[in-house]
Amino acid sequence: MELRSQSISIVESLSEMKRHDLDDLAAFAIVAEERSFTRAAARLGMSSSGVSHMMRLLEARLGVRLLARTTRSVATTEAGERLLDTLRPAFAEIDRGLQSLGELREKPSGTVRITAGKHAALSLVAPILPRFHTDYPDIRIELIVSERLDDIVASRFDAGIRFGERIDRDMIGVRIGPDLRAAVVAAPSYFARRPPPLTLKDLANHDCVNYHMPSAGRPYLWEFEEDGRDVEVSVNGSFVVNDLEMMISAALAGTGLVYLFEDVAREHLESGRLVRVLEPYCKPFSGYSIYYPSRRQMPPALSAFVEALRSNLRAMQDQAASAAGIDAMSITNR
Repeated sequence: MELRSQSISIVESLSEMKRHDLDDLAAFAIVAEERSFTRAAARLGMSSSGVSHMMRLLEARLGVRLLARTTRSVATTEAGERLLDTLRPAFAEIDRGLQSLGELREKPSGTVRITAGKHAALSLVAPILPRFHTDYPDIRIELIVSERLDDIVASRFDAGIRFGERIDRDMIGVRIGPDLRAAVVAAPSYFARRPPPLTLKDLANHDCVNYHMPSAGRPYLWEFEEDGRDVEVSVNGSFVVNDLEMMISAALAGTGLVYLFEDVAREHLESGRLVRVLEPYCKPFSGYSIYYPSRRQMPPALSAFVEALRSNLRAMQDQAASAAGIDAMSITNR
């Protein structure tokens, strides 16, 4: 009966304790575990006499004796054991809570708002999303597909994806895409009406599908390399569009010549639905970069997204190197 009243007294006293008294309870648990003031003091970074004094004050506040002291050791009393039984699950729960906070740091959450052109969105962002959302289920990607060169700070984007030469100098740019090449293509039905162009000057005699650039307010100038010099050609045609898929549809329909990325046309070239021309003039150029404002500490969610894109680039480069190695071997074995 006396011990029961002591237990009730402990619970009542604990409910009235101040926040800093948790330090005393944590110290008591360590003393009970070590069964020595000296060893407990070493873990707590205190003196033995300081720990002993702390325990006496705790016992005085609770109104019960928690520790039985001898010249050689310290042991918990029955009341001390009961208090320890109460503290152990509580401290274990606190430890689990702290671990869960650590997991949140390792698995960031929040929204990452990105702007990218359609080609970059389809070729670089879309392929990584399934794996990314599995690895980071608490991150939400908000992708705004636009060809405009938006001010990402003013438009409240976390980052943008563009070609490296179009990134402002006050931004940090990280390469996320392989080198690209352009391709000038048309359907066989178009070449049934007009002979294929052999030089850049021949483009003046062709119906070319123009791509309207919103950021420039004019059609895109086709970029080539001739005699080691960069050349931009303004082409004419009966159709102007600002959508990648419409350009492909126009090419397949035989509307005219289309200037687009090699990877977009590859499947149609392999099937014969499109035919490539002027390939010697189509130079490779640097691929996409993701850019964002200079910050001392990047938000964890954005950091995870950037690293996923970089990892995808490394995988693409490894795949390309492997394919090149296979092609070289097949040529050697012929």
